[in-house]
Amino acid sequence: MPLPPTAHLSRPWRIHEIVSDFRLEDVWALPTPGRVDEFPLLVEGLAAADPMETPSRTARALWSLRWKLGDLLGLDEPRGGLGSRVPTLRERLPDDLRATPGPEFETLPFTSLYLIEDEFAAELANRTMHGVLHLGWVPEGDGYSSQMAVYVKPNGFLGNAYMAAIKPFRHLIVYPPMFRAIGRRWAER
Repeated sequence: MPLPPTAHLSRPWRIHEIVSDFRLEDVWALPTPGRVDEFPLLVEGLAAADPMETPSRTARALWSLRWKLGDLLGLDEPRGGLGSRVPTLRERLPDDLRATPGPEFETLPFTSLYLIEDEFAAELANRTMHGVLHLGWVPEGDGYSSQMAVYVKPNGFLGNAYMAAIKPFRHLIVYPPMFRAIGRRWAER
């Protein structure tokens, strides 16, 4: 379920120290109720997820189209990514966060920044934008649930056009089945 930006911005997340020059693009509640100590399990599951395994044929087709266009247009070449076009945000991390890297992603092109007891962040960069995925573990009732936030720094006109073009696809086709799959895997744990 989408959340208003204030659901994320009103919390004292450490990510705010690091992405002040990024735009908050999305905030969503994830269907992952749990206990205080289960957040690392959620993060590990996310890092191991493969978007091509979504039950939605439409979402799989969009992912496939995105990867093919990326190859064709050179959007994801190393020279357009972390350490080339943009420096990694790890350089901005305070020492305590730098000492807490999260898991490596198996299929998605993210690089973990940090993992602490209630917060996780990972970044990616390509020719269109520099992005940050943030997960927060939020007290709710007798337990916890997660919120996902996405920050972006578009790369010029191309990046702004790309982000505007993919927004309806993310919100209507990609995120809903992805979040349902996350919820199913979480319930099966």
